Amino acid sequence: MKIGDWELTLVTDGRFGLDGGAMFGVVPKPLWEKKMPADPRNRIRLAMNCWLARGHGQTALIETGAGDKWDAKLAEIYNFEREASARLIPQLARCGLRPEDVTAVVNTHLHFDHCGWNTRRSGEAVVPTFPRARYFVQRGELEHARQPNERDRASFLPENFEPIELAGQWETVEGDRQVFPGFDLIVVPGHTRDMQVVKISGGGKTAVFLADLVPTRAHLPYPWIMGYDLYPVTTLENKKKWLPELAREGWLCLFAHDPEVPAAYLRERDGRFEAEPAPID
Repeated sequence: MKIGDWELTLVTDGRFGLDGGAMFGVVPKPLWEKKMPADPRNRIRLAMNCWLARGHGQTALIETGAGDKWDAKLAEIYNFEREASARLIPQLARCGLRPEDVTAVVNTHLHFDHCGWNTRRSGEAVVPTFPRARYFVQRGELEHARQPNERDRASFLPENFEPIELAGQWETVEGDRQVFPGFDLIVVPGHTRDMQVVKISGGGKTAVFLADLVPTRAHLPYPWIMGYDLYPVTTLENKKKWLPELAREGWLCLFAHDPEVPAAYLRERDGRFEAEPAPID
């Protein structure tokens, strides 16, 4: 799809499973399971939607999925999709791109399912997957990832971000910033203190990658907030700020984890938000 001079292409890193209760927080299972059924281990099927943005001389990758640096036990726990063609690097290849062609990587935050392909194994070493790219992240997010607390330590894997530091490829941001024409990083705390969303504008159109503010269209109701969020009340405040604006302005919403509807327009009806799927070529 085209947003002004930017061309957006969906490139997923496949699907995986997370605990449904954790994904919906205080919402009772009989309610959330109507929208996203769970398997016998209470896992719901989620996508790792990444977006390729090409324009203004840049080939930018928004998010990098979970990567492939997993042992068999963890791969089974998270039920990662095993079909190689469904993962990020083959999908980039189908777009005619090698890792060396990517000029920018944006991590909305540094949980393992959003930055796994930041790096790859090369023999005994772990190195940046995209050797010519600048990697954009909020400085506070990187600092927290290095010293997480007991509650979220399992979500941060040093091998996904420390090799970027060693290679000198981090471009840390402090606060909202336009990094390319019509390409803005905006801090939207709640899931983590320094999570950022990506707003792409041009030609009278706007698309917003919502990261884990609204991970799927099932999370559109205000109180449907993940148990993973460190600051759920802040998430609630930001949903009340962003969702009416997205609907009112007609901006395209890009969902990070929706396995069926990666992009949609919001319609507000009787005080409730509904997702109208957007066509993707």
